Amino acid sequence: MPEQIRIALPSRGRMEEETLNFLASCGLRVNKVNPRQYTATLPALPDVLVLFQRARDIAPSVAAGDVDLGITGFDALYETVPLDSDAVVIIHEALGYGECSLVIAVPDEWDDVRSVSDLSRKSAGGKLRIATKYFNSVTRFLEQAGVRDVRVVSADGALESAPIVGYADFIADITSTGTTLIENRLRALDDGLIVQSQAVMIGNRAALSTRPDVLETTRQLLEFMEAHTRARGQYMIFANMRGSSMEDVANRIFSQTDLGGLQGPTVSPMITREGAGNWWAINIVSHARKLYDAIRQIRAIGGSGVVVTPVTYIFEETPDRYQKLLAELNGKEITE
Repeated sequence: MPEQIRIALPSRGRMEEETLNFLASCGLRVNKVNPRQYTATLPALPDVLVLFQRARDIAPSVAAGDVDLGITGFDALYETVPLDSDAVVIIHEALGYGECSLVIAVPDEWDDVRSVSDLSRKSAGGKLRIATKYFNSVTRFLEQAGVRDVRVVSADGALESAPIVGYADFIADITSTGTTLIENRLRALDDGLIVQSQAVMIGNRAALSTRPDVLETTRQLLEFMEAHTRARGQYMIFANMRGSSMEDVANRIFSQTDLGGLQGPTVSPMITREGAGNWWAINIVSHARKLYDAIRQIRAIGGSGVVVTPVTYIFEETPDRYQKLLAELNGKEITE
């Protein structure tokens, strides 16, 4: 029997919820019968077994080959897999959710510390402590910045309290809006960004290189993800329009600034009762930002019976990310 394809997803918190919602919106609903269970199925891809793991455990599992594919935050990948490792391939680097930043934040009262160089001067002659859940990432950042005499303290829980409790002088932590830092009288350094993160899809290089079933499943996942991402905010507009010819209707459409669609409008003859005149059906894809203007302009050139529906997918040619993946697996130079 063929091996089962295994994909790991985050098992808790906002990342789990956003991942499940993202996959469902792509037509890849995860069937998790019991919220306490750690396995599930993907009805759209029946050969795939879904495993739920902590976000920071997913990248090491992919690297070890325990799972073939995974979705996690880039911050977790950056922290847990060595930069010189080629066991993990980033398949999709920007899934569009889970955005956050790993930053260095100092107490507000440190008026003389605005940058990493200021931090380096403050630490001279005394051993400052920085609390974080990202020991490897922070250590790497401080070493590259030339900051000495700072001890990195591994910590869990609410890091914002570390300077108050006294087990660290400042922190490095994940933030999305910065509100929690402000509420705890902390301030991110101007150049203290360690890593910008969002959800990414990763794969085991060996599995992708040697197992056609894993590669084909990856292609299907990318097809649905890319088609859904491309369709975000897009609406299909249908309308009826009287005109002397197809060219007449098309010219009127092109005379408007917010009409035209992805590659031009579709114009087709309508079947009407004899004597009703020359009627044409048009359909156009428009972004939400231009939707009202597009409807107004359709009316202005004689359109009626306007119907609008959201677009779920826009499939085009083979996804660029899949082509890049093939090039990387084959050891070819990837060009933009």
